[in-house]
Amino acid sequence: MNVLSLFDGMSCGQIALDRLGIKPTNYFASEIDKFAIQTAKKNFPDTIHLGDVTQIQTSGDHLLDEFECGHKIDLLIGGSPCQGFSYSGKRLNFEDPRSKLFFEYVRLLKALKPKYFLLENVRMAKASQDVISEYLGVEPIVINSNLVSAQNRHRLYWTNIPNVTQPKDKGILLRNVLEDYDTIGEEHFHSNKAMEYMERGNKKWMQAGARRADRYTQSPDKEKAFTLTANFHKGVPYNYFDETKKECNRAMDKIIELYKENEHGEELVKDIEKVYGMQHVSPRAKEFLKHGIAMIKGQ
Repeated sequence: MNVLSLFDGMSCGQIALDRLGIKPTNYFASEIDKFAIQTAKKNFPDTIHLGDVTQIQTSGDHLLDEFECGHKIDLLIGGSPCQGFSYSGKRLNFEDPRSKLFFEYVRLLKALKPKYFLLENVRMAKASQDVISEYLGVEPIVINSNLVSAQNRHRLYWTNIPNVTQPKDKGILLRNVLEDYDTIGEEHFHSNKAMEYMERGNKKWMQAGARRADRYTQSPDKEKAFTLTANFHKGVPYNYFDETKKECNRAMDKIIELYKENEHGEELVKDIEKVYGMQHVSPRAKEFLKHGIAMIKGQ
């Protein structure tokens, strides 16, 4: 079976096929992000990368590879960029240059005429959803990934694969996938700058009378996590666990305590290493320490 995956990312399509026990004859991937490509090559060395989706060539109903050899595609999969459709974005829909890439999926679907196809995207306005359905000739199936994970993630799937049903609920809860906070290194905590940004956002929501912050603030006793955003690592209002925040604050308290004991701060990193039993302090943790010292000095 020959598979063409558009917007392949780190090649989750191959992960899914592998778990189904399906070994493609050829797996062609279209992706431009160099880090995603590196990950895919590491995990699936036989992946045939074709680059930019707009540059993929066909001959009749055959895909042309880098050597211009033709291949009949049996399965076309992909999740075209969602930024134009997502409710969390500007909702430019097909005017967003990234979401326009959906039409590249349509181009290749029409040209290659695969036996099966699957397109995934976010929940969106009904008008945009209907446009996609009209082009693909099928209505989407809504599946929330919380049935098979600890995260709420509603997605739309357009496919001609027969007999697709809702996955069986595996009963995975958030606490089943969280690591023990005692085992998490400081380098994985939000920075003070990120915490300050998130707290400002939360205060604005509360002042406006909205309880969004209360609704979305995470805790290990919640059954499911909300959908993680692309900029989660930068610090987004309400997107943190109270426990991580407290751990971060306790770390800052310890910095202040140590700084008072050693006001010049020359041995501060060594003291921190002793306190946390670490052989090395990561670069990010060192930046965290420097930020703490600056706060103490009032800079």
